[in-house]
Amino acid sequence: MTSTSIYKALQQALPETNILVDEPLKHYTHTRTGGIADYLVLPSTYEQASAVVTIAHKEQIPLTLLGNGSNLIVRDGGIRGIVLHFSHLTAIEADGTRVTAQTGAPIIGVSRRALDEKLTGLEFACGIPGSVGGALVMNAGAYGGEISYVLDYAKLLTREGKLITLTNEELELAYRSSIISKEQLIVLEASFKLETGDYEAIKAKMDELTYLRESKQPLEYPSCGSVFKRPPNHFAGKLIQDSGLQQTRVGDAEVSAKHAGFIVNRGNATATDYVSLIKHIQDTVRNKFNVDLHTEVKIIGED
Repeated sequence: MTSTSIYKALQQALPETNILVDEPLKHYTHTRTGGIADYLVLPSTYEQASAVVTIAHKEQIPLTLLGNGSNLIVRDGGIRGIVLHFSHLTAIEADGTRVTAQTGAPIIGVSRRALDEKLTGLEFACGIPGSVGGALVMNAGAYGGEISYVLDYAKLLTREGKLITLTNEELELAYRSSIISKEQLIVLEASFKLETGDYEAIKAKMDELTYLRESKQPLEYPSCGSVFKRPPNHFAGKLIQDSGLQQTRVGDAEVSAKHAGFIVNRGNATATDYVSLIKHIQDTVRNKFNVDLHTEVKIIGED
């Protein structure tokens, strides 16, 4: 399809105001880096999302999902085709001991809604910066908790645009992985089954975890969060620290002095700076400790 015909097809699926052309993705990532998207599409309903996915599948247009950009690096060449962004699907509802949230809702917001409802189980998520959709894809976790412990079911789209519902077990949630990424499914909604608790006890736990996060993580600078997965029998940050890599820079991308597992943007870092620094860290740690560091952050787009 030509660019004109792609745009016309998208106009049939959702309002023109929900279609952005040649949109810089640095405005949508936590690193504040990234090139342009040919089409950034922001559906407001599940039906619109399904229609866009169906168009992409039928016409063989590349389709990329963009959550809230918290654990993501978009290369400087940007992304061709359609980028689907769920910033208009952020509703959070509570019913009894259940909290159900749309894919674009911040997982932090879901944990706060649980607190408001005096529900326990999502305290661990009070400092995770990602969206609900991203949290499910990665089975996000922190401080002894993870999504798999509290998720009941999820509504998703297949790459053909079909709406399906999968249970916790069917999602095959494991350490930083799930069937969602393996099958390239698209999260629309997640429902969490929690337990009734004491408001003050829940709040105290969330306050404690928030303090731990703020005291240990370099939140004063843009970053992509924890860059590397935890290697077996090791901690990535400790290996990087013991390699003498803290405050190592490529351009304006820097290994954080506060937490070696983070790379921060000290000014005008590019995605290329980030990717180059990641490779330097991996090479250094491998040479020094014979340990391979694998990225937790997702790197997408063109150079």
